[in-house]
Amino acid sequence: MTASGDMERAVDALRGVAGSSPRYAIVLGSGLGGLIEQVADPIEVPFKEVPGLPDTTVSGHSGRFVFGTLAGAPVVLLAGRLHAYEGHELDQLVAPIRILTRLGVDTVLLTNASGSIDTRLRAGDIVLVDDQINLTFGSPLAGPVLEDEHRFPDMSAPFDPGLQEMVRSVAEKLRIRLFRGTYAGMPGPGYETAAEVRMLASLGADMVGMSTVLEVIAARASGMRVAALSLVTNRATGLSAEVLSHDEVLAVGAEAGGRMIELVTGIAKELGRVTALERSD
Repeated sequence: MTASGDMERAVDALRGVAGSSPRYAIVLGSGLGGLIEQVADPIEVPFKEVPGLPDTTVSGHSGRFVFGTLAGAPVVLLAGRLHAYEGHELDQLVAPIRILTRLGVDTVLLTNASGSIDTRLRAGDIVLVDDQINLTFGSPLAGPVLEDEHRFPDMSAPFDPGLQEMVRSVAEKLRIRLFRGTYAGMPGPGYETAAEVRMLASLGADMVGMSTVLEVIAARASGMRVAALSLVTNRATGLSAEVLSHDEVLAVGAEAGGRMIELVTGIAKELGRVTALERSD
């Protein structure tokens, strides 16, 4: 999606279908599509029906906007995401985030599946992302500066401290163990070699995956509040004798996704409570 006209048509099309604009967005990573079932009165729009957006080609990423209410909060879910390894340009990868901004979304919760580099982390653990390392060797901000975006966003705190504290508090109330760590974003689609995993560990990464980092950059450039949760689905290459596969990622996501769904639903409930309080003032 390189033309501003495509962006405007995409926003108009979604407004025409969804009506009111939600404040909150949740991006669903591999194996987390079950959260859609928790959305009340869902209105679903496939990516391929949105002007300028391509369809997704990765198993576990259906590629849909889902508008509705989650635990009392007005939300839009991105059921799946686009990836560079599918052959998309960087501006296409972050187009859904930019569309959300123009729809009025000011807060986004990103989720992903990751491999653990920190040996404390095991399959099924949930990590609140504290920081990120962009190793995709590109930026969605390259090129002309788009309206309502900053070319040089401050990334000293890419994840909003207040939003992170809300996530931590919800996890504590639900008695869901929550780790914290740094996520490294790689281009994919091949899993990393053992040497690359050792390199990532030396750089300070705790988890590695093939998404999220570019979305965070685009969201911050538009001033959105961002938080991210990573579901560990496997140990990275060299830390386990197991052969890695995408099917394993989906299987662990389905098995451990229940706790992630419970946590995300609890976060949405808290966001809805905040919205209600703001409206009553």
